[in-house]
Amino acid sequence: MNTLLMRTFLGGLCLTSAWALGVSAQTLSSPLPAGTAPPVGAAPGGALPNGQGAGVHSPLSPFAPLPKRTDVVAWSTLTDITTRVEKKRIVPVYPAAVAALDQKTLRLQGFMMPLEPGEHQRHFLLTSVPLTCSFCTPGGPESMVEVRTRTPVKYKLEAVVVEGNFHVLKNDPYGLYYRITNAVAVP
Repeated sequence: MNTLLMRTFLGGLCLTSAWALGVSAQTLSSPLPAGTAPPVGAAPGGALPNGQGAGVHSPLSPFAPLPKRTDVVAWSTLTDITTRVEKKRIVPVYPAAVAALDQKTLRLQGFMMPLEPGEHQRHFLLTSVPLTCSFCTPGGPESMVEVRTRTPVKYKLEAVVVEGNFHVLKNDPYGLYYRITNAVAVP
């Protein structure tokens, strides 16, 4: 990851993660020492390696990749959308495969981003990359799902799987693209 991208990323939530891991932001955002090789797969000029972007883990990530599960909707399906500008707003344009998921009972796998304090969560965002990973490129609204659960789910850093009623949002006031309601945690 190039230094500018890393500094930009560290300007957000990752500073908290770095603090929690006992790593200073200066250490993480400093340029690579002279003679240090760039990350495996790095493209010429410091560009991200092939396959990097919203919802994709770096091969350097301790969380990469999410364990493969055939019983969950893949993030690659949810992130395969386009956008357009309509009345000064950016709105999603869902392909047929995504639109067909609306109002279905689905399972999703991802990382919890709590929206309320406490060890147990009933309302959180499920994201395609962990907030605690300085090697993961954060995505936009296409790489997160708002989750409302029936019963509280214990917060953890590892990936979780939830099952519930999936909603493809057309005009959410918060700019979200997806929501899952009446969800339960799945082992």
